[in-house]
Amino acid sequence: MKREAPGSRVVVALAFNYHNCQAAPHVGSEFRQGEVAQRIVKYRTSDGGERAVSVRIFGKAKENKQQHVEPPSQQPLQKLPTQQQEQKPEATASDFTAQNRRLSSSFVTKAVKLVGPAVVRIDTERVVQLPADPVLEDPLFRYFFGDEFQRQLPKERTERGQGSGFFISSDGLLLTNAHVVAKASKVTVTLIDGRSYPGKVVGTDDLLDLAVIRIDTHSEKVPTAPLGSSGELQVGDWVIALGNPVGLDNTVTLGIVSSLNRSSAEVGIPDKKINFIQTDAAINPGNSGGPLVNEFGEVVGISTAIRPNAEGIGFAIPIDTAKAVLDMLAKGEKVQHPFIGIQMVTLTPELAKQNNQDPNALALIPEVSGVLVLKVLPKTPAAESGLRRFDVILAVNGNAISNARDIQKIVDSSRVGQELKIRVLRGVDGKTIDISIRTADMTQFRLEEEKKLSPEEGQEAPPGIVPMPRHRRFSIP
Repeated sequence: MKREAPGSRVVVALAFNYHNCQAAPHVGSEFRQGEVAQRIVKYRTSDGGERAVSVRIFGKAKENKQQHVEPPSQQPLQKLPTQQQEQKPEATASDFTAQNRRLSSSFVTKAVKLVGPAVVRIDTERVVQLPADPVLEDPLFRYFFGDEFQRQLPKERTERGQGSGFFISSDGLLLTNAHVVAKASKVTVTLIDGRSYPGKVVGTDDLLDLAVIRIDTHSEKVPTAPLGSSGELQVGDWVIALGNPVGLDNTVTLGIVSSLNRSSAEVGIPDKKINFIQTDAAINPGNSGGPLVNEFGEVVGISTAIRPNAEGIGFAIPIDTAKAVLDMLAKGEKVQHPFIGIQMVTLTPELAKQNNQDPNALALIPEVSGVLVLKVLPKTPAAESGLRRFDVILAVNGNAISNARDIQKIVDSSRVGQELKIRVLRGVDGKTIDISIRTADMTQFRLEEEKKLSPEEGQEAPPGIVPMPRHRRFSIP
């Protein structure tokens, strides 16, 4: 090839080295170095016929050497392009490289494209009544200043919050966390394309921290997120968190499954009944209610909680837990949660021995394996059945118990009103007692207790995500 200065016109001679070619004439093609061009080359085969092939030519060749190009496929003789056709703009080598670079994308990109359009931002407002200042109620203060000063003070304030959610049906039904919409007087749902709709909370469950919202799409279809199975997750699997943290819409973070079946007591929120997925994917305020997606673009969890005193520790509700109650919440029905009303902790002979050697211990505990009752809540099935503090539960319905999680699973899988036969060990003398406990509905129990202990006006409810000291992490079945 004749080489000239960069940027000048050069002529490249092509010769075909093909097994059935009788003659391979040189074909000249003039173009700039660094360019790539498409050419039609005609040659004669050994059987006397003529063939034509399409050849891609790159403007880089070694000096005094010919480029040997093998035709990718044979085809019938084609008409050579005219000079007018050859004057069309030709693709450059940089364009060719850029096209090849995006031929494939990562699993994160594919998952985000699949689920991202279904993710929404949820803005809430709630009105809080402000308490009266005791100073203003003082008779002496009112004597000097009257009531005019008190009437000028605001009686209420509006609190605003923000969270995430995702559509589970094309007619406008979406899933989020219950704490995102708790006591909200106004809910606004904003789609990824900027459209906003007023939302109506049709069902909530505080114990599972789940809520279902419906928007009126005026017969328009909305994108939905495919639901996977959290039961197929394994520790180490990739997961992707989508949501709107701290006001930054459409944020994507990547991590792995750090652990599975983290109980609410371990996480530090014992007032819930959830076995969480733990992940190190970044979850921040505003992510609550957003989907946690596997590498195949399927929702496997709902981002819910973080540990504020640590980094890279977030928790999500398994999607299988949500699917079990989704239909009931969509219909506005209440979900029943069986419970017996005790606080408990796993007991081992080593822990019992350590307690018994402490002269300040509250009680002597049998040095056996089982579950120790730390507290019996008043007016609960456990209290009515005669279960006592420091009883050691050995078996439930004839099944041996080795840890607190076993009892939690048995109670959760039972029906409200079902009778459970519990064998306990009471006192260090080893007295065994059989007790029958009939489960009750925890949701109804909590509603009755909240009516008795309703907070005063202006008193805010405690936050739902509060880490507890390790010695207070117990389960409440």
